[in-house]
Amino acid sequence: MSRAKKTPSLQLDAAQTQGAVLAIKRFMADRFELELGSFEAEEMLDFFAREFAPHFYNKAIFDVQAHLKDRFESIESDLWALEKD
Repeated sequence: MSRAKKTPSLQLDAAQTQGAVLAIKRFMADRFELELGSFEAEEMLDFFAREFAPHFYNKAIFDVQAHLKDRFESIESDLWALEKD
């Protein structure tokens, strides 16, 4: 029984996909001595994009939110320092 294939939530452009496929093929050959074709490497990339990319994306959003919170607090304190009596 085949499960329906989820569409990756993050898409790469053609050049990024090609680079990622080459990196996967190189990694699998160097690390595991497995020669993958482009189809297999692209399937792995799609799997990673579906299963793991959202976690990395959400972590990046969380990190940016924390950074912006710190920056806004700093700006707010700078503005309070400019307040006149």
